[in-house]
Amino acid sequence: MSHFLDQPSTIWLTGATSGIGECLAYQLIGDGHSLVVTGRRQQALDELVQRAPERVTAAAADTTDTDQVRHAASALDEVDPVDVAILNAGTCEYLDIRQFDSELIGRNIDTNVMGTVRCIEQALPRLRRTRRLGKPAALVIVGSSAWWFPFTRAEGYGASKAALAYLAQSLRADLAREGIEVFLVSPGFVKTPLTDQNDFPMPFLIQPEDAANRIIKGLKKGRHNIEFPKRFTWTIRLLGNLPQGLIDRMAARMARESSEENRST
Repeated sequence: MSHFLDQPSTIWLTGATSGIGECLAYQLIGDGHSLVVTGRRQQALDELVQRAPERVTAAAADTTDTDQVRHAASALDEVDPVDVAILNAGTCEYLDIRQFDSELIGRNIDTNVMGTVRCIEQALPRLRRTRRLGKPAALVIVGSSAWWFPFTRAEGYGASKAALAYLAQSLRADLAREGIEVFLVSPGFVKTPLTDQNDFPMPFLIQPEDAANRIIKGLKKGRHNIEFPKRFTWTIRLLGNLPQGLIDRMAARMARESSEENRST
């Protein structure tokens, strides 16, 4: 097991223009790493480049577009070899069960799952090239702990994050013989532009700078499952291990309370 980011590395970071991704970019640049940063907003990417023009390359892309991802990934060949790919781009849309919307669920799946898959398709050949040079290589998938418990309105978001977790664990098994390490990041609630839209209490909410710091520390320590904050993840894992009947009753009660609260506002 390798410990990553102890030495200057070349990193592809997606979802780099806001939230956790932006804070990861700032910290990694400050630590002396070289980055290819991907996001949808060119101006925000350019601001990251200005931090260290000699070490940061902007590669704009919407990860829901295969051609854009392929074009962005071509920038990786200019900074070869790539040591680490941190796939962080994602979205969150909540479902109103009274107006079941397959398109909404599809958008969660397309961005969170297929967007990550499109990036993996481009990252793996580069990481394999790194391994052929005898260097460590890592694939980092940023998911969520949300799918550990059936939260109200989270059918699309939770399903997409559950898929990412399974994807990461299967990739870890299949890529082990090639020496490409796979890390799964499962945060709790982090204050980002996405969570700023939430209309419900978010226990143990942490700042994105804290989240980025915990991810980097986890990679340096070689932790293949990086989960935080512990008070939240331990609590939700405990809830998720209760008898299924009790889980169902708790989740249904939360859904009723949420519905009643929304009707009163």
